[in-house]
Amino acid sequence: MKQHFCLMCGSQMVSREIEDRPREQCPQCGWIYYQQLKLGSAVLIEKDGNLLLLQRSYQPWKGSWNLPAGYVEVDETPAQAAVREVREETGLEVEISRLLNTYFFDDDPRGNGLLVLYRGIVVGGQLNGSGESTAHAYFSADSLPEDLCGAGHSRAILAWAQGEFR
Repeated sequence: MKQHFCLMCGSQMVSREIEDRPREQCPQCGWIYYQQLKLGSAVLIEKDGNLLLLQRSYQPWKGSWNLPAGYVEVDETPAQAAVREVREETGLEVEISRLLNTYFFDDDPRGNGLLVLYRGIVVGGQLNGSGESTAHAYFSADSLPEDLCGAGHSRAILAWAQGEFR
């Protein structure tokens, strides 16, 4: 059983029905914890009409393929997070050219969220791996790997393959 404590006064939280939902509330000061969606950013990077994908080296979806992506930190915009994640995961420097779409996901064991998808243009760096992936490769629309990651990635990748972002 998880024990959660109030961020305002440190008292142990209790579960109550508030606004027709189970929520944690502090019995001392009344503060209510509102669980929120996770926010991730992903980048479509193309080369010669092929899409860059990374093979995950950890759970969830270990061994599956995903876009360069990650969670947005509290002090950055989703576009800044996208640029940072591409650099960390691939060694490439990108500029964000445009917002493509957003995808709600509820299949991630770490929590529900939104994936913000951008198109990125490579402006520098060298493609190399990181500890977050075991492989990286460019795939054509008709040669995508079967094992695509969840959390909005598979939907974004398949939308690309169907020509949605051309």
